[in-house]
Amino acid sequence: MSIDTTPSIKRLDTTVVNRIAAGEIIHRPANALKELIENSLDAGSTQIQVVAKEGGLKLLQIQDNGHGIKKDDLGIVCERFTTSKLKKFEDLSKIVTYGFRGEALASISHVAHVTISTKTKDSKCAYKAMYADGKLTPPRPGQTADPKPCAGNDGTQITAEDLFYNIPTRRKALRSPSEEYNRVLDIVSRYAIHNSGVSFSCKKQGSMKAEVQTTSGASVIDNIRQIHGSSVSSELIYGERTFDSLDFKMQCYISNANYSVKRTTLLLFINNRSVDSMGIKRMIENVYSSLLPKGGHPFVYLSIEIKPENVDVNVHPTKQEVHFLNEEWTINSIQEVFKELLENANSSRTFYTQSLLPGAPPTNADNSLFQGTSNKVAVYHQVRTDSKSTTMDSFLEAPSTSYHSQHQRITTEEEPSHDDLENMNGGNLPIDMEIDPRHEQEDSEASIKAHQTRSNDRDRVEVTLTSILNLRKNVKKTEHIGMTDLLSNHTFVGCVDDTLALIQHQTSLYLVNYAVISEELFYQVILAEFNNFGLIELTTPIFMKECIRIALDTEEVHDSLPAQLQSKEKVAETIVDKLVEFAPMLKDYFSITVTPDGQLTTLPMLLRRYIPTLDKLPMFLLRLGTEVDWEDEQGCLDTFSRELAIFYSAEPPLPLPDNQDEYKKRHDRYLWQIQHVLFPGMKNHFAAPKSIVRDGSSYIIQLASLSDLYKIFERC
Repeated sequence: MSIDTTPSIKRLDTTVVNRIAAGEIIHRPANALKELIENSLDAGSTQIQVVAKEGGLKLLQIQDNGHGIKKDDLGIVCERFTTSKLKKFEDLSKIVTYGFRGEALASISHVAHVTISTKTKDSKCAYKAMYADGKLTPPRPGQTADPKPCAGNDGTQITAEDLFYNIPTRRKALRSPSEEYNRVLDIVSRYAIHNSGVSFSCKKQGSMKAEVQTTSGASVIDNIRQIHGSSVSSELIYGERTFDSLDFKMQCYISNANYSVKRTTLLLFINNRSVDSMGIKRMIENVYSSLLPKGGHPFVYLSIEIKPENVDVNVHPTKQEVHFLNEEWTINSIQEVFKELLENANSSRTFYTQSLLPGAPPTNADNSLFQGTSNKVAVYHQVRTDSKSTTMDSFLEAPSTSYHSQHQRITTEEEPSHDDLENMNGGNLPIDMEIDPRHEQEDSEASIKAHQTRSNDRDRVEVTLTSILNLRKNVKKTEHIGMTDLLSNHTFVGCVDDTLALIQHQTSLYLVNYAVISEELFYQVILAEFNNFGLIELTTPIFMKECIRIALDTEEVHDSLPAQLQSKEKVAETIVDKLVEFAPMLKDYFSITVTPDGQLTTLPMLLRRYIPTLDKLPMFLLRLGTEVDWEDEQGCLDTFSRELAIFYSAEPPLPLPDNQDEYKKRHDRYLWQIQHVLFPGMKNHFAAPKSIVRDGSSYIIQLASLSDLYKIFERC
């Protein structure tokens, strides 16, 4: 008879489960103290006193003057998942307190002997209770475990004794009491600096002098001076910024280039909680790497406030880590602030030099001296592409889309009559532009030819118009520096469809809505190249009145027109008259030539080798009459530039059901322009506006990160 040796599954005892959970939250005395300090701050305390013995292992006591704990709540205060700060899971999305899970006191009571003395303002006396394993316990055998009245001030005193008395392996793994006490001091110091309206003190039991002592009237910089010394505080730069597009604000004190120590001091707070962030720490080291001598590190105090609904605090048992929306762009924005502060502040610097010993080689004599001294970059932080390198496909000649000559032929079908236009492509103008410099002879099927003239064929005009200068300043004011850096240093991956493309920036992959972004790109190009455009010259003029009538005949425009509006003929005539009236301005400022009889002969060349989709020309001319403010100078230049940018923005050509080969040729040319003209233009001419990242960055979305993928593969 065989004996079954397969072990059976049994439910763990509740005490074992709770002690395991407590070990995940309370690693050492400093972790327990952090939880207790945050509870005191949640209670509205303005005075917090900490006492420790043997680094907090023998005794860890915290006393505050907060609102206290009700006597009726003392029975469950140390049970798991009991809290006054959270009622339902959805409350996590708007949590503003430090605590929310109700596990801190419970975890401490499972690994230490806990005593709580507390008094509320409306209570006649204080109450004292003792706890073990989350439950009330009597002071002595045979006595009742109920809370007992005692003398005490308003607030709460919590004492944890013999930490990890029931987990000997954890206690042995901890460092010396002096090392643990230094960690306790670090926690108290961090919260003392950040909470300038609260006085903190921390000392060893029996000592008359506190190692940390701050007052409630001191500022953040006063607390830094008190704790870290004047040698640090005198070299700090203050910065404060609000980023409405990313829904966060920050304030900081960062050391200048005169200050340097062997180890980075980073006091980071997100929504007032002391946390760690490798991304932010790495960013800080990159910023200071070019400023400080080798081996030098800065001091940084950084406080970030993010909308609670954009932060996930329920990530780690110790709440030491948080996740938040737009993390990479937030870090990039903070990095730009740091760079700006350091560039503006370091007007003087102190350098320390040391003479070389006799016979020592010059520092630049042999590069081999430095081999092997650089730190190895983790493989998941290595950038696999160079945004400035030339790709192989740039050496290949694209079919019918080479632009390497100065003059290029642009041909269109012979201009049809208005009656023909109404019956073709739903009333849209059937214009095609063949661009091929390899064929200089006249195309037998084409009756309209044109060429592009470079803008440097004439002397550049210096713009002094106040209106244009103001519009340029407005663009700079709304710039999102982090997004500009992303687009300026991206590597093009490929088009997904006619509106979306993939790009890589450093170790992240992004999905970009270039159809939307191109509109802002061309608007900025128009302002930057104002009065200095090249020309797209049409040999055969285009009658604007006919184009506008085509736009008026389209279904969406027809349905939106008021019934009492004058006839379409009159509307088209009025718009043409307005354009003829402003023809000198259009020619001088925008390189758009309008003849006295209402014909269009030239268009501006905004980016070399880029031709707009001329299917949009009728609607463009119509909107010039309905959307442009022709009365005010700045309003006119702004609205006209916006409409011209809409006309030039990326939009694929309309299908040609009767000529699929021709449509494919047009479409291939469109995608070629996106890769080889539009995205390179974003690198050189674009200041990304903050509106790009509104609504959770609907125009640029991060799809993947190399470091995140490595974490997934490591788990596998």
